[in-house]
Amino acid sequence: MKHEFQQLSPHILIMHAEHETDRPILAAITGERRTLLMDAGNSPAHAELFRQEMAKRGMRQPELIVLTHWHWDHSFGMSAWKVPVIAHEGTAEVLGSLAGRSWSDDDLEELVLTGTLSEESAQHIRLEYGDNRNITVVKPDIVFTESINVDLGGVTCELSHVGGDHSADSCILHVKEDNVLFLGDALGPSVYGGPRQYSSTGFLNLLGLAYGYNAQWVVESHGVPMSTAEFRADLAPWERLARIVDVFGHNRERVVKELKDYLKLQELPADLLQGVEYFLAGSK
Repeated sequence: MKHEFQQLSPHILIMHAEHETDRPILAAITGERRTLLMDAGNSPAHAELFRQEMAKRGMRQPELIVLTHWHWDHSFGMSAWKVPVIAHEGTAEVLGSLAGRSWSDDDLEELVLTGTLSEESAQHIRLEYGDNRNITVVKPDIVFTESINVDLGGVTCELSHVGGDHSADSCILHVKEDNVLFLGDALGPSVYGGPRQYSSTGFLNLLGLAYGYNAQWVVESHGVPMSTAEFRADLAPWERLARIVDVFGHNRERVVKELKDYLKLQELPADLLQGVEYFLAGSK
């Protein structure tokens, strides 16, 4: 698997997402005194690639990790770093409940049946780890409830709990001096514990919060970094869809018609059609 690296801003190096085994973006944020890592990677192998790139560039290795949420692809690389981890109390609770599991095929099947994981995630874990899965789930060291600030020396990182459909513990990370906003997966639909769905009101609240930062870069964990203007343009159809569902959520035909009219399209693209179903599921 080949990853791309990007010096996103003066203090931030990112490793781009790779979708074959669901590897999200990782970010190293370096101040005068210490380096902080945003998300740990989905495996020690994922983590090692970033460690090697940092070493190649002569960068200080991370002394701290912050997690955006508990999901396996963001947290299962923690054991490779052996540094203190900061996470929301909800993240700590779920990771604590997963510690010590065998991660055998039977164990994965049980986690899917109970809604802890999706079948898609189980398949990605099989691909990432192979047949002999030596997975060590680590509990965070420092737990917060609402928000926490970390001073790296001339660079301040604010990790804030925002929740949302994707995961109740979702957090966003704002690097103040570089004005970079990491959204994690906070704007994603629910993926575990039932059919995928969006709450239109919750989605709009999170979108408004993200827009309010007017960040130089907005980074979603499985996407590509965008300026705020690009991000707003990219999310405009979804924002309109959420607003339409807020009004006509009981009427699929009307929702589709209103969105087609807004976009001036005869037919909606596949991703928006899927989005319609997610939002309608969330409005019931």
